[in-house]
Amino acid sequence: MTSEQSQQSSPAEAWLQASQNFMQGFFDQVSRTQNSIQGAAAMPSPLASLTGAEQERLTQLQREHIEQHARLWAGVAQRKPGEAAEPIIPAPSGDRRFNAPEWSDSPVYDYLRQAYWINSQFLSNVSEALPLTDRVAKSRFQFLTQHYIDAMAPCNFAATNPEVVQKAIETKGESLTRGLLNLIADVEKGSISMTDDSAFEVGRNLATTDGAVIFENELMQLLQYAPLTDKVCSRPLLVVPPCINKYYILDLQKENSFVRYAVEQGITVFLISWRNPKAEQGNLGWDDYVESGVLQALDIVRSVSKTAKPNVLGFCVGGTLLATALSAAYAKGENPVESVSFLAAMLDFADTGDISCFVDETTVAAREASIGKGGLMTGRELMNVFSTLRPNDLIWNYVVDNYLKGNKPTAFDILYWNADCTNLPGPFAAWYLRNTYLENNLRVPGKLKVTGEALDMGRITCPSYFIATREDHIVPWRTAFLGRRLMGGESTFVLGASGHVAGIVNHPVKNKRSYWTNVMSATTSEEWMESAVEHKGSWWPNWMDWLKSRSGELVAAPTKPGNRQYKVIEAAPGRYVKERA
Repeated sequence: MTSEQSQQSSPAEAWLQASQNFMQGFFDQVSRTQNSIQGAAAMPSPLASLTGAEQERLTQLQREHIEQHARLWAGVAQRKPGEAAEPIIPAPSGDRRFNAPEWSDSPVYDYLRQAYWINSQFLSNVSEALPLTDRVAKSRFQFLTQHYIDAMAPCNFAATNPEVVQKAIETKGESLTRGLLNLIADVEKGSISMTDDSAFEVGRNLATTDGAVIFENELMQLLQYAPLTDKVCSRPLLVVPPCINKYYILDLQKENSFVRYAVEQGITVFLISWRNPKAEQGNLGWDDYVESGVLQALDIVRSVSKTAKPNVLGFCVGGTLLATALSAAYAKGENPVESVSFLAAMLDFADTGDISCFVDETTVAAREASIGKGGLMTGRELMNVFSTLRPNDLIWNYVVDNYLKGNKPTAFDILYWNADCTNLPGPFAAWYLRNTYLENNLRVPGKLKVTGEALDMGRITCPSYFIATREDHIVPWRTAFLGRRLMGGESTFVLGASGHVAGIVNHPVKNKRSYWTNVMSATTSEEWMESAVEHKGSWWPNWMDWLKSRSGELVAAPTKPGNRQYKVIEAAPGRYVKERA
């Protein structure tokens, strides 16, 4: 282009060229980030080989982007003092970061947030429009794009956050000083503070339901909870919690304890408390957790309760372990349980959501080489991965509140539990990553052997109850729905509101949220949802009605835990759950 031609270019063309340069630079940066994460060969820019139609689509998005910014500039120029501005595009649904009145009262800050919304929408649309045929590669690209968008929000920077500026003025800079001290303390601690750690203690005001440890081995302790009713159902319940987190998410405080609720309904509850592995347990694998964990606990529950077929329940990866254990037991010709309940658990890993962005052949092979035969996947690393799945809620929210505003985190039991991370033995983690998230082998009959038995979940003929939650970012509900098709017996599927933890831990007394049921037969999650019926409140009573119909007659409550063979070792919650990573 000659100098004369350049001078004749319209402002729109200049904007278009700038937009193209920005987009190319952004994609090159994401490519470098991807390359750095995976340690692989450089990923070519997605703009390198576009067809005409694809290029036209991107050009259209660029023009819309320019037009939106032009309208925003015009609105700012024409805005009168004290006049509220109409957003150029709607604010993202559920985004509370810019709700404070300071963002709309000032034309400058209103411009910053609206420009951010426009740019965010543009980058999201472009990442969606890119012609990446590999579903995993495209998901990873969109994941990285969203992280870039989240990180660049004006609320994350002191100079462009009016709430931070206003508080600094009101406190004469003291808030910034406190924020710096908070940052230093968290750097020393090695993690972002999400709650007031001093407000909670396991065994004092968390995990306080009365019970006793009646068995322990290198891997787990088995808890039996004391009855709260004179009569109990003759058939007990064994709970298998996730080993990636501490069990007390199911026994937080009295007003939100799932365990206590079940005991109050006349159910005798046994629960596995997984050990927080140290170097000495770094050689344990998936078979160990099945055999010395789930199956051994099931044998003890049968012995103590004198019941041949207890009910069982698994939460998250505890459900995956439980399904594996039952499949192995049925393969031996056993009929070990009356029913099984799965809480936010995946058995078919066809679509694992954003977690799939962290799992590919290269990363799994690297894990197998480094810790596959011994070692630990640290709890800190696991916690960072899960926080990265929800950066605005679990990272940036606390960066702004703790470090920019200088606030101290409030006391919140679920966030205390979230930060109480656990390690995983290397062989266990490597097996889990390859055979579930990467290759989805559990759903294939006969593909895997555990404890020497070929697995086939179709052999599990007991009734099953599945509960998933609509906003779960760890176990997508449509993926959880796939699990019921693998089971050999009748299954009931229920969908709860909210996410992976809040949707599960929802005591009926609070009468919060809702859940959906469907008595009609449906082969896909879409069909199921089309005719599902919504019910207000917690799903717990629905599950309890289902469970009680399979829990036998009422009998006198046991007077003490354990039996002659399995005696009380210590009071609940036991030592294992108190061990820190």
